[in-house]
Amino acid sequence: MKLTKRYSQKGYQEILLIFVSFALGVLIWLLVVGADQMDLTLTVPVEILNLPKQLVIYNQYQKTAEVTLRGPRTIMQEMRNRNLSLPVDLSQASSDTVVISTDSLPLQLPSGISVLRIQPASITLSIDQLVQRRIPVEAQVTGKVGLGYALKELTLTPNEILVSGPESLLAEQEVLKTVPIDLEGKTRSETVPVNLALSSELMSLIGETTVAAKITMQEKFVEKIIYNIPIKATATDKPVLLKPDTVSVFASLPERLTIDPHGLSLLFIASVQVGEDVSLPQTLPVEVSSVPVSGHEPIVIKSYTPQEVNVLPNNNPQKQSKPTLIKPDAKKEERTSKTR
Repeated sequence: MKLTKRYSQKGYQEILLIFVSFALGVLIWLLVVGADQMDLTLTVPVEILNLPKQLVIYNQYQKTAEVTLRGPRTIMQEMRNRNLSLPVDLSQASSDTVVISTDSLPLQLPSGISVLRIQPASITLSIDQLVQRRIPVEAQVTGKVGLGYALKELTLTPNEILVSGPESLLAEQEVLKTVPIDLEGKTRSETVPVNLALSSELMSLIGETTVAAKITMQEKFVEKIIYNIPIKATATDKPVLLKPDTVSVFASLPERLTIDPHGLSLLFIASVQVGEDVSLPQTLPVEVSSVPVSGHEPIVIKSYTPQEVNVLPNNNPQKQSKPTLIKPDAKKEERTSKTR
């Protein structure tokens, strides 16, 4: 009996020794590990989850957060290679502006790791209905076109853009404007690519967008009376006299051709077709035509006077009569400029 009791006491002492040894080991491990704690700051993405298809986030929200962790050095070294994220569940979201506290977001961490702080402390999300709308594109221009020219037409292709985005933003957007198109000194028609001048909100929706601008130029025309255009007798070898022997033409012509007023009469040809079998004297119609000028649009003759002249035989062909010059009336010489 005494022997059994002795063995029982010995077994108890051994168990107690094992327990004390284990407790001391754990205590030493905790002291060692606790003494080797470290802090680590990581950039963690904010992950939007379960956003309903009919909704959209339209503000520029913080898409990452700075998370500072504390834990044992051995574990913290491994944290750099972990794919951490701050998930934001929007399955119950509606059209509204919500402020989410970042410390309320679940962060999957190993045991022994604690979160010291998260920056920013909150994330603001502006949520609205997702809609589609066709918005017209409008051209902006700058600069003066070349002398003697006018902008006839400016067309954009496409002339409207289909935009998907938040209802509140698109409702305020009446047009999409281009960056200013420079017309300074322009004289030729051409098609050029032009970017749209977009706000940061629209840029995030449709990105950098380019349209084709077709610029159509035309010459400016002025209406003017040109005097003293000599009339020539044609289709005859007979010496004849014409009375009157000049014509005045009212025409619409390119503005640049009027810079030299002395050469205007050279832009027209006036003639009378006499013919060999025509008996003289005779009253015959005058024909007037314009001379094509390279690089310019055709001159338009609106009227001329006289439309008939007297054709007389010239019995003294050695003595040619001087053309009858008409003195222009300064008030009637030039009419208001207008484009065709």
